[in-house]
Amino acid sequence: MFTTAFAKSKPTTHQLPTDLFTAIENLKQELNAVVLAHYYQEGDIQDVADYIGDSLGLSQKAANTDADVIVFAGVHFMAETAKILNPNKLVLIPDLDAGCSLAEGCPPEEFSRFKERYPDHLVVSYINCTAEIKAMSDIICTSSNAVKIINQTPEEQPIIFAPDRNLGRYVMKETGRDLVLWEGSCIVHETFSEKAIVQLKTTHPEAEIIAHPECEEPVLRHANYIGSTTRLLKYSQDSSQKEFIVATEPGIIHQMQKATPEKTFIPAPAMNNCACNECPYMRLNTLEKLYLAMKNRSPEVTLPEEIRQAALKPIQKMLAMS
Repeated sequence: MFTTAFAKSKPTTHQLPTDLFTAIENLKQELNAVVLAHYYQEGDIQDVADYIGDSLGLSQKAANTDADVIVFAGVHFMAETAKILNPNKLVLIPDLDAGCSLAEGCPPEEFSRFKERYPDHLVVSYINCTAEIKAMSDIICTSSNAVKIINQTPEEQPIIFAPDRNLGRYVMKETGRDLVLWEGSCIVHETFSEKAIVQLKTTHPEAEIIAHPECEEPVLRHANYIGSTTRLLKYSQDSSQKEFIVATEPGIIHQMQKATPEKTFIPAPAMNNCACNECPYMRLNTLEKLYLAMKNRSPEVTLPEEIRQAALKPIQKMLAMS
């Protein structure tokens, strides 16, 4: 079984500074570090980051950085991707437990057996998977480029798409291709309530519904626009509409509000009025943990070299095709 190694140092006794923003900026200079953050991180982390983006943008930034240290404020498959692309750099993550339901829902042993059932199929894997799954894949994709990647493969080539069934179904609809889907899903995007969104629309009739393709199909059919987090952000900026119901993790609203403060952004409600629309993994990272990771140079993300090399090839194919 392939395993990802996470190096952990002894707990620190260092007292937190009163001004974490300044302290983090100082550590960036000291370490020659870059802080990369996903749109789903809390606002304070986004504000201290050098680059904020979706999985594709973050991968491209990680591939081209000249920093010695990469601090990845996201979930660990993202930090793994940075390490795959930068084997000689120190890659840190604020919280080792910041996982992903999609990655955890596609165990390497089970996926290997699944793949064996379709020996003539090309494997296109969504980037929300472990390094081990990437190593078993032919091409990696993100929600930004999945349709483009599939459209670039020959029509006669059968394809396995993993691990997100909802994104896979969306891609099938957009491309007209028949894909073999791994039955995984995101715990955040599958919790949005179609009924609650329709009810919310009745109280905000002028609002446009914008949604991530990881959402369930009943939610997507009500959307005025479907796209990755970066595309949702751009759409909200370019649209003349003044009000939006946002069906994705609400962390993105921080950037939407900063870009167009005159507009109104309403988080799409989850079922049972819970706070399930917030990713519990993404929210494990905090500004305090980010500071401590930089201060202690830990937790560090490491990978077995054979896995890293195998996973690098499909990522490089994605970057070339994007």
